[in-house]
Amino acid sequence: MIARVVDAPLSVAEHEDAVADKAAGAVVSFAGVVRDHDGGRSVTELEYVGHPSAEQVIVELAQEFAARPEVHAVAVSHRVGMLGIGDVALACAVSTSHRGDAFAACAELVDLVKERLPIWKRQVFTDGDEEWVACP
Repeated sequence: MIARVVDAPLSVAEHEDAVADKAAGAVVSFAGVVRDHDGGRSVTELEYVGHPSAEQVIVELAQEFAARPEVHAVAVSHRVGMLGIGDVALACAVSTSHRGDAFAACAELVDLVKERLPIWKRQVFTDGDEEWVACP
């Protein structure tokens, strides 16, 4: 299981490899990628800042999903620090026996990370303005 908050680039392929299981008939992955716009404004970069408890929260979420009977394995990471357009901010992968369970588990995992993980996002716009986006 991978469950971490890091300040280095993330690889979705690494997360997919981490959930490989002979019993798994499905692996679903997700990449949350920094886009160049938000709310009709052009974005140049993002900064993610995590609370010291963020690592424990992401571990608990991964353990919660790994304990589900339909889930064979789970891998989830969130990046902190300065990120550029196109960088992966959130990477996750889930393996299950069947595709429906894998899609559902991965989608729910992403939603819960965004809901529970104590990480704040600072967006920098092309006009020089900045905006902090609250986390849970």
